[in-house]
Amino acid sequence: MLYGRSAEMAAIDDLIDRAGKGSGGALVLRGEAGAGKTALLDLAASRGGPMRVLRTTGVEAEADLAFAALHQLLLPVTGLLDALPEPQAEAVCGALGLAPAGSGDRFLLAAGVLSLLAEAAAPDGLICVVDDFQWVDRPSADALLFAARRLGTEPIAMPLAVRGDMPVKGLPSLEIAGLAEPAAAELLDAGFTLAAPVRRDLVTLTGGNPLALRESARLLTPAQRAGREPLPDPLPGGNRLFGDRVAALSEGARLTALLAAVESDLGLVLRAADRLGAGEAALPELESAGLAGVAGTHVRFRHPLIRSAVYEAGSPAQRREAHAVLAELSDGDRRAWHLAGAALGQDESVAAALARAAELDRDRGGYGAAATALTRAAELTPEPLVRARRLKDAAVAAWLGGRPGQAESLLAEACEFAGADAALHMEIAQLRGRFELNSGDAAEAVRILASGDTLEMLADASEAAAYVGDTEAIIEIGRRAAAFPEGFLRDVVAGIGAALADGSGHDLLRRALGRTGELREAAEFLWAAAAASQLGEVDLSAELAERAGRVARVSGMTGQLPVVLEFVATAERLAGRLAESRAVSEEALELAREAGYANTVAAHLANLAAVAALRGEEEVCAQYAREALAIAVPHRVGLRAGVAAYALAMLDLCLGRFAAAHDRFTAIASAGPGAGHPAVVWRTTPTGSRPPWGAGDPDAARRALEAYERWSAHAGTAESRALLARCRGLVLPDDQAVEALLEASRLHANPFEAARTGLLLGERLRRTHRPGEARAHLRAAFETFHRAGAAPWARRAHGELRAAGESMRTGADAAAVPEAIPDVGGTALDTLTPQELRIATLVAGGATSKEIAARLFLSPRTVEYHLYKIYPKLGITSRTELARLVVLQAQ
Repeated sequence: MLYGRSAEMAAIDDLIDRAGKGSGGALVLRGEAGAGKTALLDLAASRGGPMRVLRTTGVEAEADLAFAALHQLLLPVTGLLDALPEPQAEAVCGALGLAPAGSGDRFLLAAGVLSLLAEAAAPDGLICVVDDFQWVDRPSADALLFAARRLGTEPIAMPLAVRGDMPVKGLPSLEIAGLAEPAAAELLDAGFTLAAPVRRDLVTLTGGNPLALRESARLLTPAQRAGREPLPDPLPGGNRLFGDRVAALSEGARLTALLAAVESDLGLVLRAADRLGAGEAALPELESAGLAGVAGTHVRFRHPLIRSAVYEAGSPAQRREAHAVLAELSDGDRRAWHLAGAALGQDESVAAALARAAELDRDRGGYGAAATALTRAAELTPEPLVRARRLKDAAVAAWLGGRPGQAESLLAEACEFAGADAALHMEIAQLRGRFELNSGDAAEAVRILASGDTLEMLADASEAAAYVGDTEAIIEIGRRAAAFPEGFLRDVVAGIGAALADGSGHDLLRRALGRTGELREAAEFLWAAAAASQLGEVDLSAELAERAGRVARVSGMTGQLPVVLEFVATAERLAGRLAESRAVSEEALELAREAGYANTVAAHLANLAAVAALRGEEEVCAQYAREALAIAVPHRVGLRAGVAAYALAMLDLCLGRFAAAHDRFTAIASAGPGAGHPAVVWRTTPTGSRPPWGAGDPDAARRALEAYERWSAHAGTAESRALLARCRGLVLPDDQAVEALLEASRLHANPFEAARTGLLLGERLRRTHRPGEARAHLRAAFETFHRAGAAPWARRAHGELRAAGESMRTGADAAAVPEAIPDVGGTALDTLTPQELRIATLVAGGATSKEIAARLFLSPRTVEYHLYKIYPKLGITSRTELARLVVLQAQ
């Protein structure tokens, strides 16, 4: 029976009730040892009626065994794996040891865990109980937290119990404090006869901790219970709380208990106990004493403090002996860890075994476990250079496991043991540079990476300099890269440097783009996108970035997906697909935060700010921009600082604050490395938004045009020629400007850019007293902006239409649709959330629910849930109708 826990029980009931109604979630029960967390989890498991219950418990002895907790949790439902998308099923099977390891992508694995839990929740829901989360192995913990944060549309309740102050980000938490005196008195009265003053003193001295109350009362003498003798000072606690019970065990039972303290597998414990002559009665004695019991195939102590008491009661020699015997009987990573526990000093054979175990962990996506194993292997390694390499590998595993702080510490330690090995120092430097670029000072990343003498390090340095906006560094790095033999990567790096230096290099960039048919890796497509961008072919650059995103989602990018999605989200925004861009950045923002990639977080915040500006969402834009700048400026990520500043400038422009917009755009154009970026200036030039187009400064406008002409001089796509024609239309006299803008309209392949040109053309025609010609262009622009959700642009086109004589509906709504504009499906898709819109778009492209789930890291059931909500919103009933509507709205 639980005493004094009505509030906690109500919170658990609410969690389960909401999950039963299809709105799942997680709840962290946080408290000290003995507070009653496990009792509350037992209660949760019993409150769901027909809901399925899955349960796992973190075990300190298994904390270094990758996926131990996940194996215990999911093994009962592995028969449902066939319902998962193939990449997710392969990742889960590999992690659980049911098949060879797959790609090792932890995001794929985590999505697979979520999908499998969703399948297990059918038809009545699921209660997923996780006890002693602080000892759950890291790969299992990462996957479970990924799932826990995404249960909003699943009928799943996930209560987790954690001891101490271990951070569990992104989940609601409930503190399980000590019992109040009335409840504590009820608990004590149920098992003991105590004098009232003694009872009060026990409550005070134990803080109302239920376990401490019971065990302390049990250890009191009759005189102490009656109040005739004082209570012991201090009260028994920790090892002393259970030390007497452990000491009272027979030698065989103590030995068996020690084996169970370092290995929870029942079969191994019994075989090792037999080998050491513990006797058949040892385990039953532990059970009779109330210290441990058998749960399935595991030995479980009744409380973690009992395990601690058993472990502390054994001498160091006895612990090593226990590990040594268990190592003889084990294999794989269990054997490696027991060998490490038995080691006395450094031992290369043991270190090598741990390194091999780490490799298997890595292949399954268990990067946190691999980092732990490699760190311990390094400690056991006698040879300094080998130790340095293992520390370096541990750093990589920690980085890919989303722990950049640990990765940096391990790299620093690796440097201490690298000695005079120049090649290893270069490897370490390259990793330091990559870590800085992802999470630290981007300018420092340039300095570190530019010190290298390999093409790969120079390419990384060029990428870092591009993030900073350091043109001089890109030029110098490109010059050095040109000394390497011809090849795709060398051509891109050298070509970009030469193009920035003197306008040459276009032949190298064009040659690199000619090899896109040979590209396979997402990183290669991003380099190709950079080449196209440098040539001024922003449409081709966007297409290549989107291809990189598609490859990254299915190829196993080992945690780099949020970085790739920076460029995918930007491409969607530049194409005017604002809802899609927002959805990509919202997804990637979560992934980047989980991975610890601060600069990627800034990238997606900046993109979300730009999307919000185009949609006229002032508060949202300002908030995202502030958050992005708070990271990008001190980290000197000029590209993202520039995008965030552009978003604020565009917001001012859209809201009619022209003077403020002029000042912001001017600041962007003059910002140096780390505070702004040339690419942001180039890309805003054709919008006609930034100064000096509307600032009454024709000379400055011509200089801006000349700079843009130089940048796009070798561009060959129709869209690039359209943007150049639009720029010319902004500075030419009226008649020539109209011709240039008409040419741009004919060339555009990007509907959103075509709408921008149409708006500028309509404005110019109206101002030259040709309103009849202006209306068709303004009407088309309005329709495109309206469908894209670019409200400020739609209002601007709408206002020009009114000024051009377009008849209007009556009413006070300033954004009313002009009567003459035909209804082409309205803005039905605007009623969808970004996630729903992405699913609708993929369905329209013919993707199945499983294929969509694989691409978006969702469960197939979540995809179906969203479709269930999409259909009534749009007034349709089938995928065929949805595809027709999406195509119609895109026209």
